[in-house]
Amino acid sequence: MTEDREPGDHVARNRDFWDDYADRYQADHGPQLAVHGAAWGVWQIPEDELCILGEVEGLDVLELGCGAAQWSIVLAKRGAHAIGLDLSLRQLDHAARLMEEAGVDLPLIHASAEAVPLPDASLDIIFCDHGAMVFADPHVTVPETARLLRHGGLLAFSMHTPIAETCWPAGSDEPAERLANDYFGMHRVDLGDAGHAEFQLPYGEWMRLFVRNGLVVEDLVELRPDPDATSTYYDEAARDWARRWPLEHIWKVRRRR
Repeated sequence: MTEDREPGDHVARNRDFWDDYADRYQADHGPQLAVHGAAWGVWQIPEDELCILGEVEGLDVLELGCGAAQWSIVLAKRGAHAIGLDLSLRQLDHAARLMEEAGVDLPLIHASAEAVPLPDASLDIIFCDHGAMVFADPHVTVPETARLLRHGGLLAFSMHTPIAETCWPAGSDEPAERLANDYFGMHRVDLGDAGHAEFQLPYGEWMRLFVRNGLVVEDLVELRPDPDATSTYYDEAARDWARRWPLEHIWKVRRRR
């Protein structure tokens, strides 16, 4: 396990938050995450159904914000040279435990996604599922992923949509059926009582950020749960909302060849 210096005031806040929350998070959500291992979003739509990453055998793959490395363990079993990175040392403790149980050995990096201690052009795929791309500044992480990817390399990450963010009242556990927040200017949200920061951008800003860093959008997959889908993250009301409007999506972008 390697460690690197972590920049930015939100980095320390988010590290402390996740170190404190990791045990409860894995207790609450780990069983659901273990069902498929490689699956997207809060309703865990399988990668085998969506085919976002494609064939990974023999590829160098980095998971940003790996948590307990459920994803990376599955990809390693599929032949990927998987690496897990997380800001939380406690989350990596859970990853080490699950790796031992699975009989899988892969490198774990304790660092911020804003400063990854890996060489330029060393990766074929960088991905996360509601991971570091939510909790790190995209104006830093997107250039960092572009630095790390080889020509033609893939960046894929899931998160809540800007649409959901505009409909999410402060203090609510789920979005509402009306606009509650400004769309223009969205970037960082400090969740006071929770003590951590999250990030989001308008669609146009995401697009311009990708272009400035030599990344081409290949797809934007808007996730829609099945009518009877269940989740440890949200209740039926949130599922019904996500059946009408996109709650989550997956950006799929590629570094120019």
